[in-house]
Amino acid sequence: MTEAAVVRLRLGRGIEGDRYAALEGARGQVTFFAEETWLRLCCELSVERDPGVFRRNILVRGADLNSLIGAEFEVQGMRFGGVEHCKPCYWMDQAFAPGTLGRLGEWKAGGLRAAVLSDGVLSAEPVLASRCSA
Repeated sequence: MTEAAVVRLRLGRGIEGDRYAALEGARGQVTFFAEETWLRLCCELSVERDPGVFRRNILVRGADLNSLIGAEFEVQGMRFGGVEHCKPCYWMDQAFAPGTLGRLGEWKAGGLRAAVLSDGVLSAEPVLASRCSA
């Protein structure tokens, strides 16, 4: 996963330059992941990992991703359609830390697959540093 400050999205395709953008008819062209979930995992599992290990395209803050399944929504003026929960898989215990898969399953927080419903650009905001409450 390569971090980018700006990405261009194409209607019905996804992120320009992404290997999945070339696929015809993909239901979920992008995947969203909650920054809060990443930070919680870092704290509970006592690790410092980049959120890119989850292989989700867009990290968001302050959104109930599961509530967006079946709904249309906007991020920075871009339109998306929530398609389905992005089910976490077994390799997350190796890529992030042992126990990741179980927690993501328990929290129902694997992310959101979404369809891109408009052309446009998304710009990154700073990602919060991992902070655990004492």
